[in-house]
Amino acid sequence: MLETDNLLPLSGIQHFLFCRRQWALIEIERVWQDNFLTIEGTQLHQKVDDPFFTEVRSGVITARSVPIRSSALGLIGVCDLVEFTPSPNGIYLPGRSVAYTPMIVEYKRGQPKKGAFDEAQLCAQAMCLEEMLSTTIVSSCLYYGEIRRRESISFTQELRSLVQQASLEMHQYFKRQYIPKVKPHQGCSACSINSVCLPKIQGNNRKVSDFITSCLSMGDE
Repeated sequence: MLETDNLLPLSGIQHFLFCRRQWALIEIERVWQDNFLTIEGTQLHQKVDDPFFTEVRSGVITARSVPIRSSALGLIGVCDLVEFTPSPNGIYLPGRSVAYTPMIVEYKRGQPKKGAFDEAQLCAQAMCLEEMLSTTIVSSCLYYGEIRRRESISFTQELRSLVQQASLEMHQYFKRQYIPKVKPHQGCSACSINSVCLPKIQGNNRKVSDFITSCLSMGDE
């Protein structure tokens, strides 16, 4: 269990699993640059983010921008949307006489990706909510803006273990203030902080000073 002051942003787990260097530059070096992909993602979240929104339809309570945290994982964040459905095996909410089962809906731009980056972020949210409400969440959904539909994600033990291991490594990196190197890969071209990370230099074990010198010499030609 980690101290309150040591909680890390839950949203970072997606960056960490995609590229540990990207995560370290964002969370440790505080580097960030937008590109059209991140802007699209921000616009999609703006449509659903409303911490004052709660509605009840057919007995289902819908709450947006729900704050969450986990001392066990050392993470803090916000769920885009949580639906509470009446269930005899659920948990009781303050001021409610009926038991409910929670399900999270996380909004993403684009469409389902290869790798478990989005799934791990959703699972981390569920694990936070489980700790807060003393319940178990079996599955939740990812909503993708491009295909405009929900994808149901089951929280297997394998996925939960991935979240636990990633959270542990994130805290180890952060404590050491460690910025790892990276080998260039296909996802580098779409990364918003590509110009700061300089993956080609990292992959070739090339010194930044040599890179700058070569750029200056090209300007003299």
